[in-house]
Amino acid sequence: MIEETLEHLVNGNTILYPTDTVWGLGCDATNSEAVKEIYKIKNREESKSLIVLVSSLEMLKKYVTVPEKAVQILENTTKPTTIIYSNPNGIASNIVNKEDNTLAIRIVQNDFCKELIDKFGKPIVSTSANVSGNPTPKSFSEIERAILDSVDYIVNLQQDKVSEKSSTILKIEGEEIIVIRE
Repeated sequence: MIEETLEHLVNGNTILYPTDTVWGLGCDATNSEAVKEIYKIKNREESKSLIVLVSSLEMLKKYVTVPEKAVQILENTTKPTTIIYSNPNGIASNIVNKEDNTLAIRIVQNDFCKELIDKFGKPIVSTSANVSGNPTPKSFSEIERAILDSVDYIVNLQQDKVSEKSSTILKIEGEEIIVIRE
């Protein structure tokens, strides 16, 4: 399963896969054409940035400068936590927030995703598997037909539910930690 998913990521395809939070739409976060497809599938404006998943703190540091405060949060959190970082590099430009040059990144806690990203060697996009504006599906069976028909590959891990909750999103500005989503 990982090998087949990897092949799709390497070829610039889109995937539907279970993450450590919800079922997600994903692709190679360094491939702007693949990212464009995710926006198209979600019917979402490219001005709205997406979340990116990495497998480790080491991988995270390849793409952003990680403030010490973020390291402390990441080392002590027990739930999926996404942090917004400034000035990412090596990432598809159409995934970065144009207004302030930031990117939301999470170190994934799900074994399948961690192994997939480790083997891929690059970050992958993670955005909820729904058309923009529609409710986030809480299980595979709630994913809209339009989404299922639009992705190049669906990871079949024989699990319906992943989590009922999206990740916490934080932004660190200097010494201040701003909670964007709990």
